[in-house]
Amino acid sequence: MISRVRKTLLAGIAVAATAVVGVSTLTTANAAPQPGAESEIPPYAVEDFAYPNADAILKEKGIKLVQGDGHIMLADCAASTDIQVMTTQSKDFKYCFKVTGKSGYLALEIPSVYGVQTEDHPVKATVKAADGPAQSVDVPKGQLKGVGEGVPGGQPTVLVELRVTG
Repeated sequence: MISRVRKTLLAGIAVAATAVVGVSTLTTANAAPQPGAESEIPPYAVEDFAYPNADAILKEKGIKLVQGDGHIMLADCAASTDIQVMTTQSKDFKYCFKVTGKSGYLALEIPSVYGVQTEDHPVKATVKAADGPAQSVDVPKGQLKGVGEGVPGGQPTVLVELRVTG
């Protein structure tokens, strides 16, 4: 008789345990995911290397800063003269750039350039005359180098690229 009661009791416990596990599994499995608020998803950052505030600089200073890696930045000549670009375009006859790394790149358009001067970094300047191919000019650190009209027989040129090379 005891074995019959024991079997019934064990069978009842097994049924109860199965019911509890089954109900909790169904409840968990049927829970629908809740959509998050749109503000919880951060926006994707896509770097296009476009120069910040380029339109305002073009309007204010008359030079087009296209794109770069952030290591050559337009600066006030009173604050930084790491790279000076001599031009008849500016009322001060020059634009100054600050260098923030051992290497850097800036695509730009400055018309009527006649010289490039550097302080602590050698620079490769690329200029383009209206009727010719682009030419690269190496400017050692601490030097001034004439380009375009700044050299005998030179033509008006547009500075199209600056690269800090070391």
